[in-house]
Formats: sequence, structure tokens, C-alpha cells
Amino acid sequence: MAYINSLSALADPTRRQVFEVIAATPSPVGAVAAKLPVSRPAVSQHLKVLSDAGLVMCRAQGTRRIYAVRPEGLAELRKWLDQFWTKALDSFASEINDKEADRHD
Repeated sequence: MAYINSLSALADPTRRQVFEVIAATPSPVGAVAAKLPVSRPAVSQHLKVLSDAGLVMCRAQGTRRIYAVRPEGLAELRKWLDQFWTKALDSFASEINDKEADRHD
């Protein structure tokens, strides 16, 4: 049920913005904060939550820490969401097939 942690972490609008900035370009905290109306300490706190949820990773580059999206962190969430998409497509196909069958009767 790792998708629950992902959903919880992304439920906060500011945290989603932080995630979207990191998804566009791996960045240090200061660069993320410069793109958003929040302080560096707030960005750090949001990154901690995203990291704890397994959505972002951090790597050292000299004295800076660069944050990037952790693709495998989204896998559980995507798997959970895909089940609904598959069911929706199956239902849609079934509805179309039923209407086609009714038309030919």
C-alpha cells in the first residue's frame, strides 16, 4: 500500500508544486525555492516528506544536494491508478459492444 504514502504526500498543493519543479529538472533546494513562493526551509520540509514517501531521491554533487524524482517511487501509485483506467476502458468497450449488438438486432 505504498501508493497511500504517495497520495498523502502529493495531497498538499505546495508539495505537488515542489514535486513538479523537481520532475521538470533535478534541482537543489535553493533553485526549487526560487521558483515557488515558499522559503528554503519550507521546501526542505516538503522534500523530506516526498523523500519519506519514496517519490524523490537526493544525491550529493559537491557541497550541494540535488533532488530528483524517483521513478520507481511512482510505480505503486501508477499501478493503483492503472487498475481504474483498465476497468474504465473495459467498461467503455463493453458499452460500445452492447450498443452495437442492439443496433444489429
